[in-house]
Amino acid sequence: MNVPVSSLLRAALTAALAAGLLACNVGVASSKPAALPDPKTDAPLAPAKGSATAVFAGGCFWGVEAVFEHVKGVKQVTSGYSGGDKDEASYYEVGSGSTGHAESVKVVYDPSQISYGQLLKVFFSVAHDPTQLNRQGPDRGPQYRSAIFYGNADQQRVAKAYIAQLDAAKAFAAPIVTQLAPLKAFYPAEAYHQDYARLHPNDPYIVYNDAPKVVALKQFLPGLYRDEAIAVSVR
Repeated sequence: MNVPVSSLLRAALTAALAAGLLACNVGVASSKPAALPDPKTDAPLAPAKGSATAVFAGGCFWGVEAVFEHVKGVKQVTSGYSGGDKDEASYYEVGSGSTGHAESVKVVYDPSQISYGQLLKVFFSVAHDPTQLNRQGPDRGPQYRSAIFYGNADQQRVAKAYIAQLDAAKAFAAPIVTQLAPLKAFYPAEAYHQDYARLHPNDPYIVYNDAPKVVALKQFLPGLYRDEAIAVSVR
């Protein structure tokens, strides 16, 4: 099978960064991280410990996963694929841009410790740039789109209201292009993608594109940040 163009671009970027041929800010999202307001519409914290699931897409899943692994109240994070019509997914198929799937992360969290709205605040503040259409930084194609795949009506309501709130407040220099769609299925990515940023901290792609997102989480949302990342993602 031919290697997808997106994979070649990522490999070329990594090689160029390693060789010192590109400036340190190449590939970083154009909208700077920001301390966004809390969602005015949100679900209340649950009265008892439990588990709930959120699925987000925001470009390369390595960085989005790395951010949520450092969020308080998050129990597990898995990189994978969602949003397409095919009932299966692999990195090479999704990378071709023909499956409709996007690189995504599944976040399992304790709703008694953190709300869905607070997860959205992390997603929009530091995990990615929600104003970039079908791309994030150096990665191009619909598989790198910004998307929220809601699992129920409450998640849909909170996400829709927060996007409207941020747009009305002109929180970003450009309109939010994040897709809001029902969650049909989530397919875990291959094992070598899981915990990639944590296991490969010196990879130039991680150093220049993803590690700054974790730093921004600590800087802009210190109340939600924890130093120690989740040790192991769901396989």
